[in-house]
Amino acid sequence: MQASRPVGVVPVGTLPARLKVLFITGTHRTGSWLASAFAHDSAVQVQIEEALGMANGLARLRDEAYDAVLVTHEPGEIDGLDLAEALCAGGSEEPLILLGSLSEQEVCAAALEAGADAYVCVNTATTRSLIWIVARAIERHRLIRENRRLAQAEQHRLQQEHHETQRLLDEQRALIRDLEAVAESSQNLGDYRRRRPLDDDEQAAANEVAATRPLNLPVTLVRHYHELMRAYVIMGSGNLGDDMARMAELMADAAVTAPETMQLHVRVLEEMVRGLGARSARHVMTRADLLVLEVMVHLSEVYRRRYFERRNPPTQMLLPGFDGGSSQAA
Repeated sequence: MQASRPVGVVPVGTLPARLKVLFITGTHRTGSWLASAFAHDSAVQVQIEEALGMANGLARLRDEAYDAVLVTHEPGEIDGLDLAEALCAGGSEEPLILLGSLSEQEVCAAALEAGADAYVCVNTATTRSLIWIVARAIERHRLIRENRRLAQAEQHRLQQEHHETQRLLDEQRALIRDLEAVAESSQNLGDYRRRRPLDDDEQAAANEVAATRPLNLPVTLVRHYHELMRAYVIMGSGNLGDDMARMAELMADAAVTAPETMQLHVRVLEEMVRGLGARSARHVMTRADLLVLEVMVHLSEVYRRRYFERRNPPTQMLLPGFDGGSSQAA
């Protein structure tokens, strides 16, 4: 089936200027009456192409696109319900209206269940009402296509965000490996040389090892960082200054190094991103990057303060009159 022929940019709730309609009918009821009815109503310029029989109608739909399809429903000659089911099974997206002499109360529900957009009784309906029914069906299908397109675009955007998130996590894991290499080189008193970039297979293997490597950190510390990240993602840094300072003190008490801090951050961030599912991860990644930056600043400040206090320990000052010079003078 070909895609539906675009009617043009028509505002919602208005009639299109022109319509190209395929009328599938039998030999007993030709399309001349329908063309005459549309010709007497000048609201819309309707171009009707007639197809006799179901096979001819399906062949015309394969070769050409139409704004809408009108089908005669005459049990015993041409069954519009069967044709509607066949068109829906074949993936046709053209609006489909059934026309018959039976009352709408008898056929309407069955027509909708078969996949048609509406059923119209030709004995009671007016030409203008038929035009509006066709226009509404065209509008409905257009909105369905737009909604499907927007849903696919949103799904593609979310997939791109998750791919970008995975790339950023890989870069952070590479940063952890570089920090560990710096620590090893300082312990071995050797020269640090930046490791070569890993290919895709090596990167996947390294990521799997990093994901399963134990953190070797207190459970309470990991839980506290997880709660801090969750609150930071929701609230930002405005009201969490005291919590980050307390977190830095806890990490300093546990002698957490910079690679261990990044490893903790990446592990908690992976769990949070994994819990998002199909939801957007951009906001989480942006807030998480700010969080680890602030935590690192607080942690370095705690270590600097403690190093200063260690280099400059407090000394006991003597009370006035008990210093050495005063005693010697006495």
